[in-house]
Amino acid sequence: MHQELLLRQIRRKIGDKSLNDEIANILDISYDAAHRRTSLKAKFSFEEALELAKYFQISLDQFQASDHQMVVRKTSAVTQTEDLESFFRNNLMVFENLPLSSAMTIYYSAKDIPFFYTLSDTLLSRFKIYVWMNLLNAKQVFIPFREFSPPDFEGNTKKLRKIYEEQNVVELWNDMTAASVLQQIMYYYETGLLKRHEAGIILQELKVLIEYIEQKTESSPKFHLYENELMHLSNDIFFHHPQQSLFAIPTNMFGYLLINDEKTCKETQNYFEHQIKNSKSLNTSGNRDRKIFFNKIYVQIEKIYEKVNR
Repeated sequence: MHQELLLRQIRRKIGDKSLNDEIANILDISYDAAHRRTSLKAKFSFEEALELAKYFQISLDQFQASDHQMVVRKTSAVTQTEDLESFFRNNLMVFENLPLSSAMTIYYSAKDIPFFYTLSDTLLSRFKIYVWMNLLNAKQVFIPFREFSPPDFEGNTKKLRKIYEEQNVVELWNDMTAASVLQQIMYYYETGLLKRHEAGIILQELKVLIEYIEQKTESSPKFHLYENELMHLSNDIFFHHPQQSLFAIPTNMFGYLLINDEKTCKETQNYFEHQIKNSKSLNTSGNRDRKIFFNKIYVQIEKIYEKVNR
């Protein structure tokens, strides 16, 4: 029965709390009315079932989908700079709706440097927003970078980066993870939209960021970095928790399909674990392998810096 399945999911999420008390409080009904529903003597109304699913972040896919169909959520489209504020706010809501704890692990398949790291008040952060907006908005007029001034997102972005870095994080990188931002710097420099001194500052800030990630790989027990040489990385983000997981599939730089279907999340967990088995841990493989990996990125940065300063 669908009601029994829904109740089973709620029991998993509340642990030792009273099921009747929780449902009575959420639905604003009496304890006896809640008991009739939990004992299956009465059925939830459609509105009650939706309210419980929304409150406990339970996917309704399992009630109406087959193995080959599911219901997904989609983040709001970002087509102009002002839309970014809602994007960052929605990302914060994603974290706030997840059971953040020591049991949570975030897996990130880093085709590009994870955007959480470029949420700062640096020129690099402003440049990334400049690139994203030019790529996303077909009507965007290409203006010189020095004239681009995005709204102030600092409050939301600082909080978002802080929450991300407080979690147990597993990132998969390869030699091309830093390549896209370097190509973007070179492209806008060659078109004249990015000046030499601006490109130099951005490259220096990028190097500092990579040095920070290298240092974190050496010292942070909550951060695990793997070099994956076999697979094309995808910027997929998987939030895994025994009680509630979420799979975010990018549709563009600032758009995601959000899936919390239990079966799909389990398959995603298995897929990430399989990728990790075929990757090299840069935390445990020793200084030599870690230095080789990061030095490749530093060389990439230096080559672009030399081109810019010819």
